[in-house]
Amino acid sequence: MNHMADDIIVDKLIVGPMAVNCYVVADAATKEACVIDPGAEPEKIKRSLRKHSLDLRFIINTHGHADHIGANGYFDAPVFIHRLEADFLQDPEKNLSGPLGFLLKPSHPARLLEDEEVLILGGTELEVIHTPGHTPGSISVRASDIVFTGDALFAGGIGRTDFSYGDEGLLLASIRDRLLVLPDETIMHPGHGDSSTIGEERRSNPFLQI
Repeated sequence: MNHMADDIIVDKLIVGPMAVNCYVVADAATKEACVIDPGAEPEKIKRSLRKHSLDLRFIINTHGHADHIGANGYFDAPVFIHRLEADFLQDPEKNLSGPLGFLLKPSHPARLLEDEEVLILGGTELEVIHTPGHTPGSISVRASDIVFTGDALFAGGIGRTDFSYGDEGLLLASIRDRLLVLPDETIMHPGHGDSSTIGEERRSNPFLQI
């Protein structure tokens, strides 16, 4: 599903063997863009950038698992990731590239993000929301009436917490305190699967009916 409003372009691309949702996000007026979670298939992502005539300014990783960071190193753009996740980019045990058999082109964080930090793309503001639990430094990214939730919140589900560094209680608290407080009409674009809205997940997500 692609989202194109007057002020923001969102191109959703499903990449890699684990069907990660990679998002090309751009300010419609200036064509300044970022890529959220380029997990694989860099040429597919580059085609999207060319199709919309976009100027890639930076990459955001919502967290440091291999299926979300795999194509970081194939772009001439700085990589942004939460400060608690920085070592995931280099550590094959933490990023699961070792256990999962991923081959990663190494990438290094150019900027370590903090909760509530605001990134600028032209006239579009991207707010960093720390949503730990799937991993310690997992973030969601809010742009106007859209939120990209990585592997924290899915349509009808939540992120796995059975990997190393996962914490189900912390994840549920993150979702409750940082995501469900957003307006019901906020469009939710997750790291895997279908998009939804915050209101729909509040009402019907079985993991949140507590």
